[in-house]
Amino acid sequence: MRPRCTLTATLKARPEKRAELVKLLESFVVRSRSEPGCIDYHFHVSADDPNVFYFYENWTTRADLDRHLALPYQKEWFGRHREFLSREAELEFFEMLSEHDKR
Repeated sequence: MRPRCTLTATLKARPEKRAELVKLLESFVVRSRSEPGCIDYHFHVSADDPNVFYFYENWTTRADLDRHLALPYQKEWFGRHREFLSREAELEFFEMLSEHDKR
């Protein structure tokens, strides 16, 4: 099945909050992957800057992603994110055009 909604997010941590932020963001992976409609959910760190993080998420539909973003732990994150980040998070939404290769 081809994902109908992809979200990418780039986050730049405040250096003094990095360790706390990593722990928090890592906790999102297992939760998110178990949610209805989540096809895959990946958390990365930049090879060039240890304070830059990137999420790549594929969801069956935009409604599934919207449900995910409305969950209490996500709302809490969006309410607190400025204390962890040195700039606004960069969120981008896409629709996949290629086939999703799920080997």
